[in-house]
Amino acid sequence: MNIYGVLAIYRFEMARTKRTILQSIVSPVISTSLYFIVFGSAIGSQITEIDGVSYGSFIVPGLIMLMLLTQSISNASFSIYFPKFVGTIYELLSAPVSYFEIVLGYVGAAATKSVMLGLIILVTARFFVPLEIAHPFWMLAFLVLTAVTFSLFGFIIGIWADNFEKLQLVPLLVVTPLAFLGGSFYSISMLPPLWQKISLLNPVLYLVSGFRWSFFESQDVAVGISLGMILLFLAICIGITWWIFKTGYQLKS
Repeated sequence: MNIYGVLAIYRFEMARTKRTILQSIVSPVISTSLYFIVFGSAIGSQITEIDGVSYGSFIVPGLIMLMLLTQSISNASFSIYFPKFVGTIYELLSAPVSYFEIVLGYVGAAATKSVMLGLIILVTARFFVPLEIAHPFWMLAFLVLTAVTFSLFGFIIGIWADNFEKLQLVPLLVVTPLAFLGGSFYSISMLPPLWQKISLLNPVLYLVSGFRWSFFESQDVAVGISLGMILLFLAICIGITWWIFKTGYQLKS
């Protein structure tokens, strides 16, 4: 493996975060903090507890997961789309680095930024609500797995997109609505039976449920199923990425 090539891509992407720290770090933290203030005080005054957990604490895993999904996709998709847009992608493809090393550099940097943001928001949440983590290892495992999976998904979107509109299409019109409807701010046990069954079709529900279990041992679906869904989606993204580089889809045309 050309470790120097991977590190060059990784360091370049991480350096870009330092140059845009207000957009990359400060803005997501502030917007998530506003969710704590608005939802924690407004809705929290009407819903005191869910599954024995105060509402303000209950929404913390959902908010972190909402941020993690959107930021992972955004970071990775823009990172690979911009070289396509300016034409420097051909220099990258002709460099002595393999396709695996290219993906490792870009996806690794995007996932690192997302995990850092998730941990910063987790620390920030402790200023607003009391918070205990029942299973720290599994919390980190879900955090890292989700960041890597959706960074890879964002990488695929960045290759597929041929304009800035398409770049924002999936995160805004698909992922964000699914995150809001995936139990980020409520338990599906609060829904009528029919809507509980419909909610099970939402893949984000499994991510939020597993991540919330690591905090409070409260879950909408079994934690094993949640972990299996993340691994399944990761395998699908790996397969699609392999096909893209094998065929040169949107890269060599």
